[in-house]
Amino acid sequence: MNPREITEAIKSKIASLKPDVSIEETGNIISVVDGIAKIHGLQNAFVYELIEFPNQILGMVLNLGLEEYEVGCILFGSETSLKQGDLVKRTNQIMQVPVGEELIGRIIDPLGRVLDGGKDLKTTKKRPIEVIAPSIAERQPVKVPLQTGIKAIDSMIPIGRGQRELIIGDRQTGKTAIALDTIINQKNVKNRPICIYVAIGQKQSIVANIYETLKKYGADKYTIIISAASFDPAALLYVAPYSGCAIAEDFMWQGRDVLIVYDDLSKHAHAYRQIMLLLRRPPGREAYPGDVFYLHSRLLERACKLSDSNGGGSITALPIIETNAGDISAYIPTNVISITDGQIFLENGLFHSGIRPAINVGLSVSRVGGHAQTKAMKQTAGCLRLQIAQYNELSSFAQFSSELDENTKFQIKTGERLVEILKQNQYEPLPIEKQLIILFAGSYGYLQDIEVPEIQKFEKGLLDFFDKKHSEILEELKQKTEISEELNDKIASAIKEYKGQRVSE
Repeated sequence: MNPREITEAIKSKIASLKPDVSIEETGNIISVVDGIAKIHGLQNAFVYELIEFPNQILGMVLNLGLEEYEVGCILFGSETSLKQGDLVKRTNQIMQVPVGEELIGRIIDPLGRVLDGGKDLKTTKKRPIEVIAPSIAERQPVKVPLQTGIKAIDSMIPIGRGQRELIIGDRQTGKTAIALDTIINQKNVKNRPICIYVAIGQKQSIVANIYETLKKYGADKYTIIISAASFDPAALLYVAPYSGCAIAEDFMWQGRDVLIVYDDLSKHAHAYRQIMLLLRRPPGREAYPGDVFYLHSRLLERACKLSDSNGGGSITALPIIETNAGDISAYIPTNVISITDGQIFLENGLFHSGIRPAINVGLSVSRVGGHAQTKAMKQTAGCLRLQIAQYNELSSFAQFSSELDENTKFQIKTGERLVEILKQNQYEPLPIEKQLIILFAGSYGYLQDIEVPEIQKFEKGLLDFFDKKHSEILEELKQKTEISEELNDKIASAIKEYKGQRVSE
């Protein structure tokens, strides 16, 4: 046997060998403090990789190259059982979260662990929490309405499926209430979307109340709640919205519609700032790291309406931002305003004056606009925003003038009634056909002879009257996307009939 044959025989033998041992890359903890672990020895670790710590604690790599062979990890559990020198190992897996139908109706944490006391999830399907947003070629324009059930929003600040609409305002002005009403309203909507509520830094008692509210109105059957509580490590608060978005994307790529609420991204930014300062990243404005804009832009850009060739699914995002003293020009609010497709601004003064939802029509906007609105709503509420803006201007002017011309008095009188019909109680979203009835009455002057304190009573009576005696008109409004002349006459006639009946009583 010549040397070449011997060499080939040796190579063949080596290739056929299957070692019984697996090689794992391990490292050691250098330090662990405030939910941050610095590790030595993981030369090949990559960003967002899961790391296994002792006592079944998981962490995620977030910093590379602090020093040679040193990585920075955020911890998803208690650090009290960890100490310097402990052995850790790589998993070679990117951070993932369980996804699928099994999550609907459940409360989980950002890692997919069950929090509602029910059975553990058995789903084996997972998605990475960080992915690149769909490209422009994979999307289509937003044009299908997402009905919130809130008159002021559906008529003046319409939201479409695939849109990102910011809800912004001071603490205790009704931001979460708008999000919950929108979720509850989906119960009777055609092609109902899956709803995901991401609670970031909320008390567990608040999350429990939200779950009970959704259950009371039957909304829990199509809603997933992801909770990173206020006492949880900052790492869980940081990954919570990305986990929620990954779950939403699984449904979206199946061709389904999803509504996701991030409550709220102010706390998310605070948690990220805390993590980055502990990781010794250079601080910038208000001590936030330089990439805090990218923190939210890479999350919200994943909300979109996919093209028909990709299934036509969508993610509609309602991020919530908390302001201080109504300052929407602060750092984080301006960042998120520039990322989203419009904002619903809730004003403290309006809230305390009894106008609820306390939406400031002047500062609120939808950049998708009429594209996400039915023709029937455009016909009925097309001038509503202008009328209310004129009323706000004239009412402040009227305080300083005792003599007003008839036209000004008429505009003020109309504006007062329009503001009154836009008031709405919490957990009472209205279907689109009933919104159209009361907005029709307000826009076409049928409320001029009704005193302002009587408006809400009149509205309730009018809608009950349509339910009992003219349900066919409501059904026609529900089925048709525009109001024909014939239908217009039917609505006007029915309103006059109710007013006549009301006078005779």
